[in-house]
Amino acid sequence: MQRKESKKEIHFIGTVEKEGEDEAQIRIYPEYCAGLKGISEYSHAIILYWLHLRDNEKERQTLLVFPKRHARNVETGVFACRSPSRPNPIGLCVVELVTVDECVLTVKGLDADKNSPIIDIKPYLQKADSIPNATAPQWINHGPKT
Repeated sequence: MQRKESKKEIHFIGTVEKEGEDEAQIRIYPEYCAGLKGISEYSHAIILYWLHLRDNEKERQTLLVFPKRHARNVETGVFACRSPSRPNPIGLCVVELVTVDECVLTVKGLDADKNSPIIDIKPYLQKADSIPNATAPQWINHGPKT
């Protein structure tokens, strides 16, 4: 089967202004601020961001990795782990919403670096985003949360 290439554009909606272990800040660009209406009613959100420090040809060609943040080194495919090296350097993180002040979100639990472009924000929905009986390989339990 032949692969059909299709080029699409991603419009970044903001940037990580401040990173931190405890709290981080995300600034949404003024033209997208209206999209935040109602987000403060949620306790958590899903942040999609661009892994800009890994956006190069070498990292985009990486398909097999040894996840470094885990005690057990197991070679795995990038689609079976959360490695930042991948064909499309997109990061995903569930964060706790602390405050929403106009175009700035203060959050807890963000694992993005400062200046990471924000792709999208989605509300975390317990009914849809929590799978009680989900399973994962044993090696994933020997490392950090993400």
